[in-house]
Amino acid sequence: MEEVKQQPIQTVGQDGEIESVSKDSSLTNGTSLEEGPDAKEEIVTEGSSFVHGGPPQDDNGPPKVDSAVESLHEKVTKQIIKEGHGEKPSKYSTCFLHYKAWTESTQHKFEDTWQELQLIEVVLGKEKKEMAGLAIGLSSMKSGERALLHVGWELGYGEEGSFSFPNVPPKADIIYEVELVGFDETKEGKARGDMTVEERISTADRRRMDGNALFKEEKLEEAMQQYEMAIAYMGDDFMFQLFGKYQEMALAVKNPCHLNIAACLIKLKRYEDAIAQCTIVLAEDQNNVKALFRRGKAKSELGQTDAAREDFLKARKLAPEDKAILKELRVLAEDDKMVYQKQKELYKGLFGPRPEPKQTPTGTSWLVFVWQWLLSLFHRLFRGQRLKAE
Repeated sequence: MEEVKQQPIQTVGQDGEIESVSKDSSLTNGTSLEEGPDAKEEIVTEGSSFVHGGPPQDDNGPPKVDSAVESLHEKVTKQIIKEGHGEKPSKYSTCFLHYKAWTESTQHKFEDTWQELQLIEVVLGKEKKEMAGLAIGLSSMKSGERALLHVGWELGYGEEGSFSFPNVPPKADIIYEVELVGFDETKEGKARGDMTVEERISTADRRRMDGNALFKEEKLEEAMQQYEMAIAYMGDDFMFQLFGKYQEMALAVKNPCHLNIAACLIKLKRYEDAIAQCTIVLAEDQNNVKALFRRGKAKSELGQTDAAREDFLKARKLAPEDKAILKELRVLAEDDKMVYQKQKELYKGLFGPRPEPKQTPTGTSWLVFVWQWLLSLFHRLFRGQRLKAE
């Protein structure tokens, strides 16, 4: 577990002046959830974007890549899956990444960091011995780039294989599908564990602000990369050691990043991933109105109307005047009404209208009655005559 160096919590403002981190104390104040007073910390959800991407899909083996093979080292080759942007990291840069790893001989996947929803940190030049080949690949990549790396066993888990991953045998060549989410240029190679509390929160908050700027430019995936790196500085081990005002200050940076990622994912129509981000926030703060609202929005888009309504109703209880919540509840009510009408029409078509009882005309009924009475009268007269004759 990392040792946290606790000092008074401060962050670096945009003008470089040291200032305190303030916790968001107002969520809606009667205004729309998309345009509240804390818009500088959390992003709107309206609108759309045509940016594509996301975590790789689950599969049974490494992806098939058609791009050219680039030799980075005698034991390391690379194929680009998705192009990145900007510069490449230099020595001692702190890289934040996701990856899947397979043994080349058996095609067995033994690690997948995407499933854990937490970035891995690698300081180039100070990486673990078994990550030497992976680090060579990272040094050739740009932020946002995804690539397939083939690493020889000499730069992987070596002659003995892996004790942590028993499925990695001795002298196993490794295949990585890796995405470099981003990196920090630190010439001294200062890792998160060597930072003080204020350094970590300050760095995370700068990443958050960079993400907000990218969001405004509709660069959603790049914005999410900044938010993910900010969250990486607020890792579980770090948060576990904080309490009181220290924890509040860290959450004031971490939770908005999760909510901003959710806003990006909703615009990218990746609703299940958005739900996961909101749920992380609600685990820390079960009454977070924005988390409830955005999770409800994502569930509604997936057709999970009952679950969406539950989130919206709880959000309304906490912010009864918020127009965005009321609007979503009205939309769900209208949808329910439409579904009811469709079902009503469907059942009507299946069973048809109820048959009406046939009515006999009044005139016809009277004639039948008179005729029956005459027959009865003749019958009685005839019977009386016959009795007299006997």
